[in-house]
Amino acid sequence: MSDPFSGRPRVGLFVTCLVDLMRPSVGFAAAKLLERAGCSVEVPTAQTCCGQPAYNSGDKADAAALARQTIAAFEGYDYVVAPSGSCAGMLKLHYPALLADDPEWSGRAKEFAERVYELISFLVDVRGVEAVDAEFPGRVTYHDSCSGLRELGIKDQPRKLLSSVKGLELKEMAESEVCCGFGGTFSIKYPDISNAMVEKKTANVAAAEPDLLLAGDLGCLMNMAGKLKREGRQIAVRHVAEVLAGELSDPPIAGTK
Repeated sequence: MSDPFSGRPRVGLFVTCLVDLMRPSVGFAAAKLLERAGCSVEVPTAQTCCGQPAYNSGDKADAAALARQTIAAFEGYDYVVAPSGSCAGMLKLHYPALLADDPEWSGRAKEFAERVYELISFLVDVRGVEAVDAEFPGRVTYHDSCSGLRELGIKDQPRKLLSSVKGLELKEMAESEVCCGFGGTFSIKYPDISNAMVEKKTANVAAAEPDLLLAGDLGCLMNMAGKLKREGRQIAVRHVAEVLAGELSDPPIAGTK
C-alpha cells in the first residue's frame, strides 16, 4: 500500500476522459498538488472511462464492465483521487450500487469506494492542507459543480485553498450553486434547456467581473467557456487545480462550440 521507500501514501490518480483528451494540464496540476501534500502519485495505465456516460444513458451492462476494469486497475493504492466531482461521485457512490448484485464484485466495489476522493476534498479533508504556495494577481469567481456539491459535499474546501493564493480576490457570483446546464448527456438530449441554463450562468459570471472563472469539473468548465466565447465575453476559464498549483502557462480552457 504505502510507498515502502518513502512511507508516503500511494495515490492512484484517476485522470478522467476530458482531462486526458482535452486538458492534460489539469492532470499535471493535480499530481503536483498531491505530491506537495506528501503523497506518492501514480497513474495506472489500465484506467479508462469511469462509465458515467453509459450509466446515465441506462446502459448498465457496459457501465458495470467499465466499473470492474477501473476497480481492478486501482487495487493496491491507499487512495484513488480524481480532479472531477462527477467522476469521483460515479466511482464512490454509484459503483457499489451498480455492482451490488454481483457476488464477486460487490465487496470489491465497496472497498474501492471507501478509498475514492475528489481532488480538493482529499487535499483539505484527508491530508489537512490549509494553504498552497501559489500566486494569482486578479479576481476569480467559482462555480459549484452539481456532482461535487450535491453528491460529495464539496463547497468550502476549494474556497479555503483559494483564500491562501497570494494576490487572489474571490468574488462570489449570484447562484453559484445552480447547474450550468451541462449535465453530461443532458446537454445533448435537451440542448434548448441546457442553453437557457448556461445563459443564466454566464450572466451571473459576467456580473461578478472576474478575470478567471473557476470550477472543479472540466465538463462544466468547457460548457461555460463555450457560452462565454459565443457571447463575446473576455473571461478566461480554468480548473481550480491549475490556479492552486500555479500552473497557468497553458491557454485558458476552450469551450464547446
